[in-house]
Amino acid sequence: MNRTASRWAIPLVVTGALALSGCVENNSADATAIPVTSTADDCQVETATATSGPVRFEVENTGDDVTEFYVLADDGLRIIGEVENIAAGSSRNLTVQMQPGDYFTVCKPGMVGEGVGQADFNVTGDAVTASESDQAAIDDAVASYTAYTKTQVAELVTGTKAFTDAYRAGNDDEARRLFPLARINYERVEPTASNFGDLDPKIDYRKPGAEAEGLEFTGFHRIEMDLWIDEARVNYPGEDIQPLDPAGRAAVADQLDADISSLYDQVHADDFELTIDDITNGAIGLLDEVAAPDGKLPGEENEFAHTDLYDFLANVEGAEVAYETVRDIAAGKGTDGEDLVAELDEQFAAMKDLLATYGSYDAGFVSYDTVDQAARNALGAQLNALSEPLSQLTFTVLGVDQGE
Repeated sequence: MNRTASRWAIPLVVTGALALSGCVENNSADATAIPVTSTADDCQVETATATSGPVRFEVENTGDDVTEFYVLADDGLRIIGEVENIAAGSSRNLTVQMQPGDYFTVCKPGMVGEGVGQADFNVTGDAVTASESDQAAIDDAVASYTAYTKTQVAELVTGTKAFTDAYRAGNDDEARRLFPLARINYERVEPTASNFGDLDPKIDYRKPGAEAEGLEFTGFHRIEMDLWIDEARVNYPGEDIQPLDPAGRAAVADQLDADISSLYDQVHADDFELTIDDITNGAIGLLDEVAAPDGKLPGEENEFAHTDLYDFLANVEGAEVAYETVRDIAAGKGTDGEDLVAELDEQFAAMKDLLATYGSYDAGFVSYDTVDQAARNALGAQLNALSEPLSQLTFTVLGVDQGE
């Protein structure tokens, strides 16, 4: 997790009037477009009302730092939609299928702290429903992706345990080998996993993020720092970084296992639910994790081990699974949907082909600190080529036929 900010403590369950109904009829008007300006200290939403259906928030960042924009439920806790990593001077869109009700909007400059400019947002009109055929496709997609998420977290439990066992035993070479492999399942479903309150900070916060939030530094990256302690001392020359003794190793390993087990319990709980826009927005959220200023592309995610390419590929794979889950729905939305699917098929293939030039899970990837800036720029260009059409997926899947 590259985030240096805490999330609101929320369940991932969206029920009742807030639940996404799915696709709207193809003769619906285009999504309501609402400009949003995120400044250094405010979040200016042009209008505080909208009619139910697809709403597109067009967020422009006029501040000096990266920002993010959220739509919250009426309790101010549950996240209805979010768009992250909006660089200074740039714009991003967030499309949300909105049911009648009361919401809040808020921006978070720097992606740290409470957020600024939280304001009421009201949606009027009728509840949005899906046609019977669309609803069946939506239900199938949600069931498929929910099962995928549960499977990934189940595999995360065993993969993490193999890693922590090697670390506890002092088998550092094996622990270093397993570190990037243990993280693959987490990185594939990271936007889902990161919605479980304080589990994501415990499992995957980096050292600067934990310290900025006043949290204990635990999880994958705490063990990473201990396994690559010479690199840690180079990165933090003003600190007296000492290796953990066996008791210290056992404590951080036990904590990581316990937190992963808690994540498993929550994902496998009877009331665990996902919605169609959890899938579509989660797909772009995974690519946001790659491109973030302290993420995989800049080489900041695994700052000691330099195993960022493993995480990079896992995020892309997770995004592709989310996309493939709703691909047929998108393709059925007229000419624009067909064109979008063709573009995404091409760009996902190109992204994976480029990453394959650096290695694989089985053979291993090159250390990311050996990838020069020109090569990183090429990875970034391909990531942008994939992210741009993927950002249109939610809008398309929600059922608006933009071609007619």
